[in-house]
Amino acid sequence: MSFHAALRNGTKSIFLRVEEAFDAPFGGQDNPLRHLGAMGLYLLWIVVGSGLYLYTVLDTGIDAVYNSIGYLSHEQWYLGGVLRSLHRYASDGFMLVMMLHLVREWSYGRYYGFRLYSWMTGIPLIWLAYIAGIGGYWIVWDQLAQVSATATTELLDWLPIFSEPSARNFISPGAINDRFFTVLIFIHLGVPLLLILGLWAHVHRVAHLDYLPTRRVMLATAAALTLLALFRPALSNPPADLAIVPGKLAFDWFILFIHPLTDLTSPALVWTLLFALTALLFALPLLPHAKAQPVAVVDPANCTGCDRCHVDCPYAAISMAPHPDRPGYQLAVVDADLCASCGICAGSCPSSTPFRRRETLITGIDMPQLPVNALRQQLEQALAQLAGRTRIVVFSCARGARATPLGGADTAVIDLICTGMLPPAFVEYALRGGADGVLVTACRSGGCDFRLGERWTGERLLGEREPHLRHSVPGSRLQLWLGSASDSSTLAAALAEFRARIETLGVANDRLPSYLRRASHHA
Repeated sequence: MSFHAALRNGTKSIFLRVEEAFDAPFGGQDNPLRHLGAMGLYLLWIVVGSGLYLYTVLDTGIDAVYNSIGYLSHEQWYLGGVLRSLHRYASDGFMLVMMLHLVREWSYGRYYGFRLYSWMTGIPLIWLAYIAGIGGYWIVWDQLAQVSATATTELLDWLPIFSEPSARNFISPGAINDRFFTVLIFIHLGVPLLLILGLWAHVHRVAHLDYLPTRRVMLATAAALTLLALFRPALSNPPADLAIVPGKLAFDWFILFIHPLTDLTSPALVWTLLFALTALLFALPLLPHAKAQPVAVVDPANCTGCDRCHVDCPYAAISMAPHPDRPGYQLAVVDADLCASCGICAGSCPSSTPFRRRETLITGIDMPQLPVNALRQQLEQALAQLAGRTRIVVFSCARGARATPLGGADTAVIDLICTGMLPPAFVEYALRGGADGVLVTACRSGGCDFRLGERWTGERLLGEREPHLRHSVPGSRLQLWLGSASDSSTLAAALAEFRARIETLGVANDRLPSYLRRASHHA
């Protein structure tokens, strides 16, 4: 194993442990670590909203800006001061969440293949975020702004961009005028607009995106930021004075860390690190990776053009086009570069029902590595071999808790690429074929490697999403269990509890009548 792979796996293990620890108090849907992208967007909207108000009341003159911000912080603390603090702390939160999101996606290996576009478009956003953040500190024009402006221009002067050193603009008190702040305001507004545009490009190929976290997470985050703003408000340092060297100042390590780093090293080393890290992030997808899985395949003769696969695809890899052989109908088209090979589309196809009486079950859209026909054959063979008092079929996610060791004479385990690829009719098919119960396992809520597998599975089994499990299927014979790869022991206990519950019902009670025919008898 290479150093990069070992480092990535170690980081992933840490993230998994922390995320699962957070599941206990928050739950999957409210776990902020499982929704860092949505958290970042929410914090950005707080920054934008508070910033717009501050812009409308801010004086941009060289002599007025400091007093204007001071008035907001002290005289209008109940509104302007709170919004200024929210602007500051939400900016820090955005930087933190952005970097956590970057490290998490890297540790999970989500930077190549069908995720390449999102990764590549996300890297420039880091630069834009820090440019906007550093520039925002200059607007205050206190001593911290003076230090940051001087340090930044000295850092820029190392690059062969300007014909004359830009740092000399901060040597004398008369070097800064009102025009400087006007330009600075436009930059501070323009860069965030570019950031928002870049975020749209970053996520527009991801379907069913959570643009915001859950309501409870938003309220809790807003409450925490507001309390922080009230009890530790963001205040200005003494006003900037280019005639003196500022002393010790309160520092924002989330945004301005680059200045102490430059003082400890040199501009040459800092730029080398920044450019090297950026180049490394762009180069990561070029490293050797696991062989890509076959993508979904559409069969025009069986595709009805219902567009369910198009709607359910987590990565917008499926589009609809006019059917070449059936005028007035549509045909699903798979973009191989975007396909995650998850099989969720096969689970959404209405032609994926095992009750279709065909020797070979061909569906409208299917996965070559695990066709629905092979899944039916595997289930029929397992049902034929089941014995014992209480016979249970387990459909398990290959990326979740390991269910294979639970297999036995009375338990058949069928692994799926993702539980989202399971057509709900297979549950009824198993019960009609002699199973006393069906246990469906999926990843933890919000923890699906393909984003939506556990969500679509639950909604289909509950009858909330098409194709849905028929209402005639007794709910007492079905259980959906959510867990991660570290929950294997818990899965064993859940299976035992499920078996005991079925036995209390009696194996004959509310069982469906069996009319399952073997594949060899299909017309």
